[in-house]
Amino acid sequence: MQLSLGPVLYNWAPERWRDFYFRIADEAPVDTVVIGEIVCSKRSPFIAPHLPAVVERLRAAGKQVLLGSLILTSLPRERRQMAELVNTAELLVEVNDLTCLKPLVGRSHAIGPFINIYNEASAAFHAQRGATRLCLPPELPMSSIAAIAAALPSVLIDIFAFGRVPLAISARCYHARLHKLTKDNCQFVCERDPDGLMLKTLDGADFLTVNGVQTLSSTCANLLGDADALREAGVGSFRLSPQDCDMVGVISIFRAVLDGREDAESGTRRLAQLYPDVHFSNGFLHGVAGFLSVAPDARTNQRPGFREPIKPHML
Repeated sequence: MQLSLGPVLYNWAPERWRDFYFRIADEAPVDTVVIGEIVCSKRSPFIAPHLPAVVERLRAAGKQVLLGSLILTSLPRERRQMAELVNTAELLVEVNDLTCLKPLVGRSHAIGPFINIYNEASAAFHAQRGATRLCLPPELPMSSIAAIAAALPSVLIDIFAFGRVPLAISARCYHARLHKLTKDNCQFVCERDPDGLMLKTLDGADFLTVNGVQTLSSTCANLLGDADALREAGVGSFRLSPQDCDMVGVISIFRAVLDGREDAESGTRRLAQLYPDVHFSNGFLHGVAGFLSVAPDARTNQRPGFREPIKPHML
């Protein structure tokens, strides 16, 4: 089982972003790393000067590097940026918006978790056009994942296995609106929340996480305990999404469990120490509400066996 590291979704300071990937290159046992600004095109100029050095460092460390496209391409300048990305990139491009797909037809590329692939037919559509790896949407249940993997044995199936789950993208910037700013004059206030901004219900329960124009879950996906079942289902890679915690430690824990050097229960306890005060969830995989955590002894009987987190909320 391979490990892939998704792109940083949050607005981190450029130097922190660069140093994060330098450390991933030097210390993390991860096979593939996706880089680039995929959430908000206004952030791209800040990391652009560091991209060549980050790519060089990662490749020198033996990591495969993918360049991620924007999740939502709407403005003319964004369309130009994505056209330049797909036409000039020497690295494999991970498509997160279908506007990038046409120029890549016939060329090897990857599909990110933001493209709606819900069945074998849609997965085959992309494979026939050159997709060699698919990171499936995080809301898919195990049955759908297994069916897609069985239908496309030559395509690497990547599963979103750790991190706040990306749920939606919008043309409106929630961070700017919160601070009574316009999107065009947002002053990059999203940088104040390097792990996203938690939203709560009126009665104080955690609800969602906001990241600029993006909406994520309040819980953190953790499929460590489902690794064996996913491997049997044909999954070839686990996708870990960078959070504001020790991601080298997170990657090392996943590597140890996948290699059989540590059991999932012990690994999950250590993950909770690295990323405290965040509830873990795996509900989507088991066909229940995504924010729920399905206990190991309930996985053969998914619906009656789930347990709710301490603070109930809904996605």
